[in-house]
Amino acid sequence: MAKLKQFLPHLLVLAGFIILSLFYFNPVLQGKEIYQSDIIQYIGMAKEQNDFRAETGEEPYWTDAAFGGMPTYQLGAYYPHNYVKKLDAALRFLPRPADYLFLYFLGFYILLLCMKVDYKLAFLGSIAFGFSTYLIIILGVGHNAKAHAIAYMPMVLAGIIAIFRYRNIWSFLLLTIAMALEIQANHFQMTYYLLLLVIALGIAYLVDAYRKNILPVYFKSLGIMVIAVVLAVAANATNLLATSEYTQFSTRGESNLSIEPDGSPKQNTGLSFDYITEYSYGILESFNLMVPRFMGGGSSENIGKDSNLYDALREIGASPVQAEGFTESAPTYWGDQPFVGAPAYIGATVIFLFVFALFLIRGRLKWWIVGGSLLALFLSWGKNFEFFTEFFIEFVPLYNKFRAVSSIQVILELCLPLLAVMGLYKLFLNEVKKEEKIYALKWSSIITGGLLLIFLVFKSILFDFEGANDSMYSQQFGMDFMKALEEDRKSIFTADVIRSLIFVLLSAGLLWGYLKAKISRNLVIGGLIIILLVDLIGVDKRYVNEEDFVQAREMKQPFQKLAADEAILEDKGHYRVFDVSGSPFNTGRTSYYHNALGGYHAAKPGRIQELYDFYISNNNMKILSMLNVKYFIVPTEEGTQAQQNPNAYGNAWLVKDIKWVETQDQEMLALEDTDLRSTAVINSKFKDVVDQDFNFEETAKVELISYQPNELKYSFDADAKQFVVFSENYYQPGWQAYIDGEAAEHAQVNYVLRGMNVPAGEHEIVFKFEPEVVKTGSNIALISSILIGLVLLGGIGFELKKRK
Repeated sequence: MAKLKQFLPHLLVLAGFIILSLFYFNPVLQGKEIYQSDIIQYIGMAKEQNDFRAETGEEPYWTDAAFGGMPTYQLGAYYPHNYVKKLDAALRFLPRPADYLFLYFLGFYILLLCMKVDYKLAFLGSIAFGFSTYLIIILGVGHNAKAHAIAYMPMVLAGIIAIFRYRNIWSFLLLTIAMALEIQANHFQMTYYLLLLVIALGIAYLVDAYRKNILPVYFKSLGIMVIAVVLAVAANATNLLATSEYTQFSTRGESNLSIEPDGSPKQNTGLSFDYITEYSYGILESFNLMVPRFMGGGSSENIGKDSNLYDALREIGASPVQAEGFTESAPTYWGDQPFVGAPAYIGATVIFLFVFALFLIRGRLKWWIVGGSLLALFLSWGKNFEFFTEFFIEFVPLYNKFRAVSSIQVILELCLPLLAVMGLYKLFLNEVKKEEKIYALKWSSIITGGLLLIFLVFKSILFDFEGANDSMYSQQFGMDFMKALEEDRKSIFTADVIRSLIFVLLSAGLLWGYLKAKISRNLVIGGLIIILLVDLIGVDKRYVNEEDFVQAREMKQPFQKLAADEAILEDKGHYRVFDVSGSPFNTGRTSYYHNALGGYHAAKPGRIQELYDFYISNNNMKILSMLNVKYFIVPTEEGTQAQQNPNAYGNAWLVKDIKWVETQDQEMLALEDTDLRSTAVINSKFKDVVDQDFNFEETAKVELISYQPNELKYSFDADAKQFVVFSENYYQPGWQAYIDGEAAEHAQVNYVLRGMNVPAGEHEIVFKFEPEVVKTGSNIALISSILIGLVLLGGIGFELKKRK
C-alpha cells in the first residue's frame, strides 16, 4: 500500500500527459489523422516495400520505386532482433501524433525526476518543453523522425546525470535504454546535436570534479557511460551499419566526381556551405523565442479582412474574394530565411523564468545549460555568424553532413525550460536567502519586461519591418501595397509584444505573491501551469490545429490515380516512369504507382543525383532511355497525360564494345558522346571483373522473366560469350549475381548501371539483394539485447535480495 501511494502521483502525472496529448490532438479520437506533408511523400516512396512485406511476409531491403532503385534502410525497413523498436512501439501507444507529444512529456519528466525535482514542478517543466512551438510544428509537417529523436533527448540526459549521481544498475539501464531509443529514432542530426550538448555537460562536470578533487569518481562514471552507450549502439547495430554503408552511396557521402556539370571544380567534403546554411536564423530573429511573431510569424499568416493589406488590395482592384484569399496567407514574415512555417517560440513565461534562474543557480548545472544554449544559439545563426559556422564546418567532425542549421535551436527548447524549472526549485528552497530571491525576481522582471517595453515603445525606430522578398511584391503590387503590409507587420509585432509582456507580468506577480507569503507554493505552480498552457497552446494552435486533420482514408491513399497513371499501368511490364509535370526529384507521388526515376528523400542515391545534374535535368533522351524510362508524365492544358518513349533500351541489352576510362569524371563525361546502346562505358578498375573477349551477335537474347524488389531473373540465349548491361542501379554491398545458381561477378557500367559477361548457351541470370550488413548487424543486436536483459534481471535480483 505504501508503494502504491509512493507511485500514485507519478501515475496521475502520466494520466495527465495522456489527457493533454489527446486534448491537443483531439481529432484522433474521431479516427482522423493529421495531414503531414513529409509523411505523404514517405508513403509514396515506401509503398512498394510495404506492399511486398504485406504480400510475402518478407523484408525486401531494396525498392525499385524510387531513383531507379535504392536500399530501404532509410525508408522504414524492419530488421531482425530489433527489440528496441518493439519497446519504442510500446511507449508510443497513443494515436499519432499524440504519441510523440506524450513522449515529449515523458522524457522531460524523467529528466527532472533524476534532478531531484518533485513531481509537480516536473509536470510543469514537461508542459513547457512539450508545447514548445517548434516541437509542435514539426509534428504538423511530418518531421516524425526528428520529433522522435528530440523526445528521447531528455531521457538520455537523465541517464547521464543519474550515473554521475548514483553509479548503480538502474542509472546504467536508464542510459542504455534511453540511448538505444534515441538511436532507434533514426534522426542522426538531432542525435548529433544532443552529443554537442552532452559534451558541454561533460566539460562542466569535469571542471567541477577537478575543483572538488574527485576526478577518479568522474572517470568511473564516464566508464559506466561508455559501456551503456556501447550496448545501446550495439542494440541498433543493423540500422547504424546499414545507414553508414548507404551514406557512402548517397548524396551525404563524398562525391564521386571532382567537377560540376559546368566543368568547375566540385567540393568533395560533405555538403556545401550555402546548402548547410540555407536556413540560418537571423540574429535579431532569435527574439521570437520570447515574442512569437517578432518577425511576422510564419511565411504566410492569416491576418483577415480587418487588415490594412485587405483594404490596399481592394483599392488596387482586387475582388473581395481575391483580397480575402490573399490575406489568409499574407507574407508577414520579414526575416532572413527563405521559408518559415512558424516561429520557434519557447514562451515568454519560460524566458522570464530562465532569466530568473540565472540569478539563483550557480555551479555546473548553470554553466552546462548556459554553455549548451549559447552554442546552439550561435550555430543556429549559420551564415549570419559566419566565422563560427565555418569553424565548425571545417574542423568539427561530421558537422558538415547536416543542413538546416536553424534546427539546432531544439537544444534551446530543451535547455531553457530545464533551467527555468530548476530556478523555481531554488525559489522554493528555504536555505536560499529571501533577499537573493527578491533580487533575482527584481532583475529578471526588469530585464525581460524592460526589453519588451523597449520593443513596444521604440519599434518604429529600431525596425523597418522590411522583408527579403519585398522588392518582388513592390514591383507586382506597388508601394501602397507595401506600406499596408508593413503596417500589418507592425500591428502583429505590437500585439505579440504586449501579449508576451502580459505573461511576464503575470508570472512575476505569482512569484512576488509567494515571496510576500500571500500565495502558497502549490498555487504558484498551478498558476504557472495555467499560464504556460494558455501561452504555448495559444501560439501552437495558430499553426497546428483541427483543420490539419483529415479522414484516415486520405492518409492511407494520399495520391489519387490520374488518367496518366491509368494509361501507364495498363502496361504490365517492368519499366520506369519519369514525371516531368512537377519536381521529379522532389516528390514521392510517382513512386506510389510506378517504378519512378525520381523520388523524395533527404539522402538521394549520389550517382543518380549526379546523373540528374549532368543530363537528366536537361531531358537527355539517351540517358533516360538507358535508364529504361518507358513513360513520361507530362503536363497539358487538360491536366497530365502519359507519353511513351519508344526508344527505351529495356531491362537488359547486349553491347558490341567497351569503352574504358580511367576516372569517374571521364566515365560521366563519356556518356555524352558514346552510343550507349552498343557500347558500355566502364572504369578501368573493373578490368579484373570484365572480359573484353566476347563476340556480339544479333540473334542473342536476354530478357527479364521475373521481378521482385530484391530478386530479378533473366533468361539468356547466345551462341557466343556476350556482355550484358542491366538497367538497374549498381550497389555492390548488397546485390549478388548468379548464373545458373553459381555466383558470378558483375561490374559498374555507364556510371550507374550493372553489367557482366555471360558465357555462350542458355542460362538463367539472377540478381539477389542479400545485404551482409543486415545479417551482421542483427547478430550484434541480438547479443546486445541479451546482455541488456541479463543486466536487468541482475538488477531485479539484487533489489529483491536487498529487500529480503
